[in-house]
Amino acid sequence: MSAINWVVLLLTHPVEFRTLVQFNMYHKKKRDIAALKEHPTTGWYRSGMRRCWELLDMTSRSYSAVIKELDGDLVRTIALFYLVLRGLDTIEDDMTIADEIKQPLLRSFHIHSVTPGWKYDGCGPNERDRQLLVEYDTVVEEFNLLLPEYKNVILDITQKMATGMADYAHKAATSSDQSIYIASVAEYDLYCHYVAGLLGEGLSRLFSASGKESPSLGLQLELSNSMGLLLQKTNIIRDFREDVEEKRFFWPREIWGSPEYGGFTELKEMCATDAETVTRAKRVQSGMVLNALRHATDAMDYLRLLRNQSVFTFCAIPVTMAIATLELCFMNAEMFQRNIKIRKAQAADLVMRSTNPREVGLIFREYARRIHAKAVPSDPNFIRISVACGKIEAWCEHNYPTFVHFTPSGQQMVNPSDARGNVLLKEQAFDAELLKKFGPGTVARANGVDGEHWVQAYDPTRGMGTARLVVYVAGALGLVLLFGWGVVWGVTQLD
Repeated sequence: MSAINWVVLLLTHPVEFRTLVQFNMYHKKKRDIAALKEHPTTGWYRSGMRRCWELLDMTSRSYSAVIKELDGDLVRTIALFYLVLRGLDTIEDDMTIADEIKQPLLRSFHIHSVTPGWKYDGCGPNERDRQLLVEYDTVVEEFNLLLPEYKNVILDITQKMATGMADYAHKAATSSDQSIYIASVAEYDLYCHYVAGLLGEGLSRLFSASGKESPSLGLQLELSNSMGLLLQKTNIIRDFREDVEEKRFFWPREIWGSPEYGGFTELKEMCATDAETVTRAKRVQSGMVLNALRHATDAMDYLRLLRNQSVFTFCAIPVTMAIATLELCFMNAEMFQRNIKIRKAQAADLVMRSTNPREVGLIFREYARRIHAKAVPSDPNFIRISVACGKIEAWCEHNYPTFVHFTPSGQQMVNPSDARGNVLLKEQAFDAELLKKFGPGTVARANGVDGEHWVQAYDPTRGMGTARLVVYVAGALGLVLLFGWGVVWGVTQLD
């Protein structure tokens, strides 16, 4: 930002000015991929890999920043994974490529990605990431240097994704009405699975293969899929205007064609500015946001499974950006007229806060409350939106209850004015009374609020002595023998 822009921001948005100053002062890059010590893992010493890093910056500056924060050789692996899928996505998105050419390109892309020297210059001149495919032979060269366990995962995901993309592209190209080719929400979910859910699965498998996350993470297919769908659906909602102009239609007709929501006959009709159309379009928009919110708690559950800080940050930043973007789009008619995005200061604040599962949960709760506050009772989705936001609220309260706080030193503080806090304090007082009454003895591990405290367990055998214990055991044995004799006597009398 120029000095003038900083001054204008200070005068018009002083809180945002402070946030950006804090971000620039305190949020520093944790890793310099060009540093000499990083060369073995980032591949910076090779000219081909340096060009791949440049292509990554060209295709996505936001994702590039979080990718570069990853630990070890995972940074280079994920960078190349992103470039491979971005190349695939560029072919699928390019509406200037004829279907008879696009089909073999997509279905063989996983083979092209390991074929030395392969590149493609047939994309339209206005295609945003055309240069990536023009220089794709550089990506192929570096991709072939990855470890086999990484390559196998990436090629498997690429093939699955390319097959799904090709099926949808062919359906669109051969349909009598090419502007409408996603009819139902189920079909919409399947499409998003192919283009993003599989990406989530691939990332989980790579995290596990790297040893930085548990091997079981790669088996969390449902949660991984939800992570991808939340991000993809948010992008589809936000990019509505751009997609309509490029004749790419991803919103399912089941939502925008429903008389309950909008009853539109063409998706582009929502771009009209008259009051009636805007009201109907907002109802459709509400339905799309509601559909995306289904994946919010799954995404937070996924983040709680991660143990590596760099992997957590890599996953957390996009999902907090997604919930903030959904709040920005919700009930916002501007989205139908132009591309909108969250402000820089807001993005900087989310980056600085996305450091642990609890803080991410608080971010989701904050934006869920904003969405709920913007909902209007006349919207057919009003109750459903309220329930979706309530699920996020309940998730946060279940995992990070508000009546428990921790001081900077880690000391647990309980709010006694809260009924739940009062119950917890009484339980702790009861445990202390047991400890005082019976003294130190058998102790059992228990999962408390902080997950790591010890409670005193009552031991009825304490203080008996050996002789008394023998008497109890003998008495119990006598009762068992007497009962057995009674059963035998009863059976013989019946005979």
